[in-house]
Amino acid sequence: MSGKLYVVGTPIGNLGDLSPRAAETLQNVDFIAAEDTRVSVKLLNHLGIKKPMISYHEHNKIARREEIADRIAQGETCAIVTDAGMPAISDPGEDLVRFCREQDLAVESVPGPSALITALAISGMPSGRFSFEGFLSVDKNRRREHLAKIKNDDRTLIFYEAPHKLANTLNDLYKVFNDREIALVKELTKLHESCERTTLKAAAEKYSDGSAKGEYVLIVAGAKEETAQKEYTLADAVNMAREFVQSGMSPTSAAKNAANATGLRRNEIYKELI
Repeated sequence: MSGKLYVVGTPIGNLGDLSPRAAETLQNVDFIAAEDTRVSVKLLNHLGIKKPMISYHEHNKIARREEIADRIAQGETCAIVTDAGMPAISDPGEDLVRFCREQDLAVESVPGPSALITALAISGMPSGRFSFEGFLSVDKNRRREHLAKIKNDDRTLIFYEAPHKLANTLNDLYKVFNDREIALVKELTKLHESCERTTLKAAAEKYSDGSAKGEYVLIVAGAKEETAQKEYTLADAVNMAREFVQSGMSPTSAAKNAANATGLRRNEIYKELI
């Protein structure tokens, strides 16, 4: 192998899902860049592979990308892996791939499981057009601002969410989107894999106590055509902004979010709001 970065997909739960090509690549590269070496070493032990590893994650990616790229430029081969799934998808591997491309270094895919595609495939939700929104912000105002921007998107919307944040996310999805169908998918490829089809209102009520466990993929129905095409009045926008204020937003942020959701002018909404 000449100098190259291999983007290697790893199992999202079931070790049997690792492809023979992925195992061969991990065996043959010079070193592995892993999100968490403690997690990846378990996979390597399962395969009987001993290989030098370095950590590459959100908190050290800027410094480490230089080191990794320099080694590749000198002829070494590197496999980047995340804890589970395909690197660079809502993952710091995105930065390393971009940096290597900018340095004209070779990058090759060794595809594997992806939680968002796997979840969508078993959800029964429309898959012809969808938008992957990744993880929502932990900051309430930024989270609701994000949701307001995509409120009228008629594509199926896909989110990743951690169990300790699920209650707040479902509550905000319901408040901003109103009631829609949702599929809550978790434990993908594991013994207790599940896909729960329900509504945003029912889900927000069910998980409001914070009892959720496991990593979730949330698949939310897009806005209905009549909703997506609705023409909002200024009164509609002001009422929406008032709801945002009642939830803790500043009037400025509330007016901005309402403007994003309705297409009306922020200044006019703000003027009426105050």
